[in-house]
Amino acid sequence: MASLRQLTVYLKNHGNLSRSLLYSNGSDRSFFTYSSEISNPVDNEPKYVTPEEAVQCIKSCDTVFVSGAASTPVPLVLAMTEHGKAKQLRGVTVCHMHTEGPAPYTNEDCHGIFRSLSFFMAANVRKAVNEGRSDCVPIFLSEIPKLFHKKIVQPDVALIQVSPPDAQGYCSTGTSVDCVKAALTYSKTIIAQINRHMPRTFGDGVIHQSHFDFACEVDTQLPDHASPPLTDDMRRLAKHIAEHLVDDGATLQMGIGAIPDAVLELLVGHKDLGIHSEMFANGVVELVERGVITNANKTIGKGRIVTSFLVGNKRLYDFVNDNPFV
Repeated sequence: MASLRQLTVYLKNHGNLSRSLLYSNGSDRSFFTYSSEISNPVDNEPKYVTPEEAVQCIKSCDTVFVSGAASTPVPLVLAMTEHGKAKQLRGVTVCHMHTEGPAPYTNEDCHGIFRSLSFFMAANVRKAVNEGRSDCVPIFLSEIPKLFHKKIVQPDVALIQVSPPDAQGYCSTGTSVDCVKAALTYSKTIIAQINRHMPRTFGDGVIHQSHFDFACEVDTQLPDHASPPLTDDMRRLAKHIAEHLVDDGATLQMGIGAIPDAVLELLVGHKDLGIHSEMFANGVVELVERGVITNANKTIGKGRIVTSFLVGNKRLYDFVNDNPFV
């Protein structure tokens, strides 16, 4: 794996991250042309165990990838943390994007056992980063998969959450596609939390169950991420954006937070908006149902919402389930 120190040395020797990823040895292959394609069945049957049993394979100095946002496999994360403490592991790197729920592996009592390496920092690891017990890698979201392709980060174990397999044995990574497929392609061991509440989504988030080394059937509700309260200044800013900066037919990119949610609420009078964004949240559903978001004028992904991960409420998760519009 690559520690933050190794990443820093790599960048010092190769220039900025964009350049180093683009011009490193070997051709830059398409996201769809891996040598080991996780959507292709292989000759393997997953072993169904409990989360506590599954994480026993994690050992000292391993790199563990954890899927994020609404797909964060919280029971597996909790089991991993307890396993690390009980076995007195050392030097386990936990790499991930934004994760939901607790991150106990960043607590002070886990210092030396685990170290978080965050590609997209969330509130649950911010304290540990500020106190020097965890690391954050500054990187464009679109370049995160290349950390795995270029073997800068090499996971020993991946903890993910997926939908139940269909009749052909295929699972969906559901609310998180982002860098999950790249991480799984290069992970030595894959542990899947199979959750009937995880929606099946379209796009490049398909994995055949034969790639799972261990599988845990854990039915838990996905995170219910309510919009934060708005201040008067936020409302004024959202009103200015909606009324003066967003034209009919515009394609929108949005982030996490109160202001993007507030802007969406004020776009009900617009026409033919499109979404092409790393993520979106609850407010998009209302605009689709009102006919405001049609994606009709998009030049890329015309007629469809394009996104890489989600976090929101049950209405949002139900909306994306088996929905080819997204």
